[in-house]
Amino acid sequence: MDLIAALDLGDLAAAFARLPVFPVFDLGYFIVSLLYLKYEKGAVELSRNSPLASWVCAMLYCFGSYILADLLLGESPIDYFSNNSNILLATAVWYLIFYCPLNLFYKCVSFLPVKLIFVAMKEVVRVRKIAAGVHHAHHHYHHGWFIMVITGFVKGSGVALMSNFEQLLRGVWKPETNEFLHMTFPSKASLYGALLFTLQQTQWLPISKATLIFFFTIFMIICKVFLTATHSHGSPLAPLENVVCPILFGSASHDNHHHHHHHPHPHGGSQEPSLLSPPQMPAKSREELNEGTRKRKAKKVE
Repeated sequence: MDLIAALDLGDLAAAFARLPVFPVFDLGYFIVSLLYLKYEKGAVELSRNSPLASWVCAMLYCFGSYILADLLLGESPIDYFSNNSNILLATAVWYLIFYCPLNLFYKCVSFLPVKLIFVAMKEVVRVRKIAAGVHHAHHHYHHGWFIMVITGFVKGSGVALMSNFEQLLRGVWKPETNEFLHMTFPSKASLYGALLFTLQQTQWLPISKATLIFFFTIFMIICKVFLTATHSHGSPLAPLENVVCPILFGSASHDNHHHHHHHPHPHGGSQEPSLLSPPQMPAKSREELNEGTRKRKAKKVE
């Protein structure tokens, strides 16, 4: 902490935490979110055939985390739609991405150098949402650690946790894409971030919220910009997870190997290979067979 104070990083973090996210950072968040929507199969056709359904999907991509968090905390799921400025801004971005003549707006914002700027802006909003979600849950449940973590996780993950519901609006059903089954890096990072902000909120992490927001935002920006620039779908956390997860939760490959070498008995038990079939008598050698034949011939001659 003394080092942070000496480098004036504390003041920088406090100034950064006071920056309003609307409209600049929210604009970047909406643009990147709706770009991902347009990448989805059938999204463009849906915008032509049913603009209302397309708009609802767009609002879920932009505000799905608020809707789900409000549901978990027992509040109105449409409460956030009272923010007219945010709804109008998100609607304008949706219209320009899907209906701008000659796709000019889409071509401009999807140009990689420009897109990377918006990706960085989206991560600023994501971290703020995680911190706000933990603070909101702490206001309702002062000692509900798990509720704080879950709310922060939901706020940061966005529409990913509602992807199956959003797919139904587009007439698609892909249950294998459930985010809990195959968590992406943003969802994993949101979970870890929610845990850190919960520890900070309950004063178990000796660091200010502004400093945590600052450093976690830098971490998220670096990771997401790198993944987007390299078109990678991996996770920077994978090396650590590959070491820790087999120790804590076991190895899937080891379980499969064990399963193949120990077949279960039909009645629930297991037997050794020698008990599965009766023992085979050793076959007679060729010399023994020839000797027996010669003895039988000798008896006939006698």
